[in-house]
Amino acid sequence: MNELISPGLTPAARSIDELVARARAAQRIANDYDQERVDELVAAAGWAIIEPARNRELAELAVADTGIGNVDDKIRKNHRKTFGLLRDLNGARSVGVISEDAARGLIEIARPVGVVAAITPSTNPGATPANKIINALKGRNAVIVAPSPKGWTTCARLIEFIHQQLDRIVAPRDLVQMLPEPVTKELTLELMRQADLVVATGSQANVRAAYASGTPAFGVGAGNVAAIVDETADLATAAEKILRSKTFDNATSCSSENSVVLVDAIYTAAINAFKTHGAVLVAPEDKPRLQQTMWPDGKLSSQVIGQSATTIAERAGLTAIARLQPRALLVEEANTGAQHPFSGEKLSPVLTVYRARDFDDAMQIVKRIYAFIGAGHSVGLHTARNERALVLGQQLPVSRVIVNQVHCVATGGSFDNGLPFSLSMGCGTWGRNNFSDNMNYRHYLNITRVSTTIPEDVPEEADIFGDYFARYGRA
Repeated sequence: MNELISPGLTPAARSIDELVARARAAQRIANDYDQERVDELVAAAGWAIIEPARNRELAELAVADTGIGNVDDKIRKNHRKTFGLLRDLNGARSVGVISEDAARGLIEIARPVGVVAAITPSTNPGATPANKIINALKGRNAVIVAPSPKGWTTCARLIEFIHQQLDRIVAPRDLVQMLPEPVTKELTLELMRQADLVVATGSQANVRAAYASGTPAFGVGAGNVAAIVDETADLATAAEKILRSKTFDNATSCSSENSVVLVDAIYTAAINAFKTHGAVLVAPEDKPRLQQTMWPDGKLSSQVIGQSATTIAERAGLTAIARLQPRALLVEEANTGAQHPFSGEKLSPVLTVYRARDFDDAMQIVKRIYAFIGAGHSVGLHTARNERALVLGQQLPVSRVIVNQVHCVATGGSFDNGLPFSLSMGCGTWGRNNFSDNMNYRHYLNITRVSTTIPEDVPEEADIFGDYFARYGRA
């Protein structure tokens, strides 16, 4: 663990030094907790956000403060993601001996990482801090949250609720802290430097800063999910699932689809299926106007992030579309790259549509999309030929292939799939990350391994080189 920094501190360093000192003192207390006591911490933090009245208050605060998303979906997200995480942690061992392998002579012991700096975004100012706090507590760590400035009030209220629950079980409040307002880049960087571990979710600037902080860090890659709908898919079901994912919380999730690639054989029928479920296709002549509204200076506008499709259409002057109150806007595209911004991440219920000759061509289109933005995250597939998922998993730069599911629900863990519940998805080296898992409690642990002797297992030379020698000789 990092030691406290030396005297001669900057004002930002002094401010963070005090928070970290308190966190370390609280963590030393938690370090002696047994598994039962740790699981009380987890339950306390979970109930702080799960309790319905508190959940609603946090959801309403989040929308009021950030102007992003909608209350009902945030309530569902706060509940589902937290409850799913609690299910994953129920019975999981994170204190003392957590595994024994007698055949290999290995014993694993879970140890805390220390003080965790949790960098969280404005898109999920309740659910994401709660997820990181609960995972950190599961490992007997202290955690200090650096929220997005827009999400500060929501995060502060969440931590107030958590402190109330910690008081009930007589646990130190300083296990869970946050940066004071106003949250600045200087404060966040100093927190990263002084912590023992950084877990960063949000902008790629935050992730790069985390990696450059000198502190071990987990960061996530950019989202820009594409989904393929092939000629064997149930089009009505695929359209419903894609739109449910695309419109949930006004597409604030990095796991919401940004593009859908339709094979030629079902292109028109698929478009009609999307229309049946409330999407509206933007006419080619209206596309430049929508593009100018969404990227007025080449950067995605805050005026569209997390807004409804109707609001976006109104702001783009597409009054005829706005009157239809669309669930989502469909925009046809054939190209990718910086000159074609609809091929990138939109964080809004605007879905780009590509037309592919066949499944292989669809896969190549997705490769081109991810060469621009989104490599490493995940891809959706709607098909009756599940073997095609293995092809995507071997050919595309993705950490997850989500088959016939509501993508923004499934990719971060669901009650009907085996992925861990998480709001932080590693994207592997494709996304410039050091992990490709759904971030979970094991990432918040140090593991000590005890090794004892076992019977020797020394192979014969032929066991190692037999096939090689048979083919190429012993030269």
